[in-house]
Amino acid sequence: MEPITTRRVALKRPPNPSIRLSFGIFWLADLVATVFLFLDPYASELNPITIRFYELIGLPGVVLAGSIYAAGIVLIGHYLSKPYDALFAIGAVLVYALCASNNVILLLTGEAFLEALVS
Repeated sequence: MEPITTRRVALKRPPNPSIRLSFGIFWLADLVATVFLFLDPYASELNPITIRFYELIGLPGVVLAGSIYAAGIVLIGHYLSKPYDALFAIGAVLVYALCASNNVILLLTGEAFLEALVS
């Protein structure tokens, strides 16, 4: 009988801790703002997957969808080679920063960021 060996997956982290911290902060800000979008009658979420999860299980579905997105980004970054892993993480930080900014502005003013720029 052979002993059972377990194989651990060690995820590569982007080399710069500030990238990881920024990702976590913007992801959390976007997640919190997205949850509030579902509680506000005048604001609406644009992501159809998040909306579907909300319809299926309520606010925990919003958190689940956001966590799945973050896990996907971490896994994709794990499989990319250097320097693409760091560039991908920076891109993810910028996307979350844009989404979080848009959602917070939408909650505060009732108008999306792009709509506010056009009008």
